Amino acid sequence: MEFNKLGLNKHILKSIKELNYNQPTEVQAQTIPLVLDKNDLIVKAPTGTGKTAAFALSIIHQLYDKQERGKKIKPIRALIITPTRELAQQIHENFKNYIKYSKLELAVVVGGLSIDEQQKILSKGVDILIATPGRLLDLNKQEIVNLSKVETFVIDEADLMLNMGFINEVTKINNLCPFKKQTLLFSATMPNKVIELSHTILINPIEINISTTVLSQSIKQRLFYVPIKEKNNLLIHLLTNDISKELEKKKGNILIFRRTKYGVEKLEKLLIDKGYLVETIHGNKTQLNRQDALNRFKNHQSNILIATDIAARGIDIDNVELVINFDFPRVAETYVHRIGRTGRAGQVGKAYSFCCAEEKEFLKQTQKLLKEVIPVNTGHPFELPSDAQPQIHKRKGGSKYRKGRKSKSSKKNKKRWY
Repeated sequence: MEFNKLGLNKHILKSIKELNYNQPTEVQAQTIPLVLDKNDLIVKAPTGTGKTAAFALSIIHQLYDKQERGKKIKPIRALIITPTRELAQQIHENFKNYIKYSKLELAVVVGGLSIDEQQKILSKGVDILIATPGRLLDLNKQEIVNLSKVETFVIDEADLMLNMGFINEVTKINNLCPFKKQTLLFSATMPNKVIELSHTILINPIEINISTTVLSQSIKQRLFYVPIKEKNNLLIHLLTNDISKELEKKKGNILIFRRTKYGVEKLEKLLIDKGYLVETIHGNKTQLNRQDALNRFKNHQSNILIATDIAARGIDIDNVELVINFDFPRVAETYVHRIGRTGRAGQVGKAYSFCCAEEKEFLKQTQKLLKEVIPVNTGHPFELPSDAQPQIHKRKGGSKYRKGRKSKSSKKNKKRWY
């Protein structure tokens, strides 16, 4: 199928042709005609499959004939909410490319940036608004944003939205929009909370399900069994002997995932001490610092980015040759999102995963989801036997207090009611 068979107008086709979009992806081919027919949709598709273009191109087509020239304040007709600032910025960049041959106005509002600057942009009126839930509700509370004219409401990365605790915010935002509107829900997975949410805010939705394992064919995966205390040494060994030489030829980048912010900072210090150019992003960094780090990484001022899973969804970074799961993800779908940062747009990528004995259960669930066994890389100097069992740490001699008894200090400090 070609894009001109999907019903999009010639101005949109011209803009995507200049972006070298040749054929629609599976999610785009299935989604766009249904959106243009005004259906509510639930779309389950993994990262990297072209979800943003699926809803963005459809929205622009629907608004194209409703462009209001000469009016001082345009009403917000399309609203896209997404859980992280990085995702919002990425969607904003994509929309900017697609609306090149239109008069549609676009804005993005996220936390961590000046609310006054965002107010100035919104005061001029916008057709399409991209936002994170918290900042959007703040602006609505201050009567800066009016959602009463929204015609299309998009909830992007719904499962991540709910995992981050935004379920109440999503419901509030939905209630601020008109009851009669088109609602599009996109999610990489469909946990019960997402299904429950869809039942409350969508009307007779059509479901689209794109295979979760679509990315694995373009990504060369390798598994390294390693004791948890030797992960640092294995990483340095690989960077020194295998990875660096190969990436120097291609000028590619390395994206390393850790589970916690503390882990990111600890690994950053180690690699900087070893002389590597490293950037990091995690939740404790300001939006400006996170964006600066991403820009330096994209512009090859550094070639290693260490991140928590905040970077696993939706961030489009060119030339990521290798993703390293330093901490094996606890949720199987997270593995797919992480390695989906490489092997994009038909290119071949690599994904290395470190797995200690304590993480074997996570590996088992991931391979079950993938319906394949990740090939094991053997022969490295820090190899853990594949049959090694997790260590159970017990206190020597047991507790010094009898079960159910409190310490003397606890008793002494306890306040009596009498």
